[in-house]
Amino acid sequence: MCRSARSATQSGRTSSGKGEKLAGQPQAELDELATIYVTRGLDKDLAMKVAKQLSVRDRLGAHMRDELGIDQTALSRPIQAAWISAASFASFAMVPIGALLVAPSLFRIPAIAGLSLASLAALGALGGHLGGAPPGRASLRVAIGGALAMAVTAAIGWILSISIAP
Repeated sequence: MCRSARSATQSGRTSSGKGEKLAGQPQAELDELATIYVTRGLDKDLAMKVAKQLSVRDRLGAHMRDELGIDQTALSRPIQAAWISAASFASFAMVPIGALLVAPSLFRIPAIAGLSLASLAALGALGGHLGGAPPGRASLRVAIGGALAMAVTAAIGWILSISIAP
């Protein structure tokens, strides 16, 4: 993070504050943007030309990207993430329900646990792939976490003498 981005973050300056500053002190902001380009290796004259050229089309966007390190195309979309999360949770919740409905009563608990772990492993691999992590390690991590959660839940049930057997 560059010095000016760090100071902007520390001072709590937002993009709307930056927009107000751009309107009130355009030359100072242009000089600041040119200074950033100089620190990245451009000579002073070329840095000023680049700053002016980028500011003509989208002054706020240039400052957000180069000074603050904010790429508007890479911002999170929380509503979309919530819907995707809810849809994946609901669809993969059908896996243990399906095991409950299909498996004979003697094999219900192992079938539910096994299919739940398999679906957790699949979701872990998918999440790893989408996040750019190795899918195998992500799958294993999620499956082990799920298995531990199931084991703790079973142990608590055993300690409290709670049984779900018919």
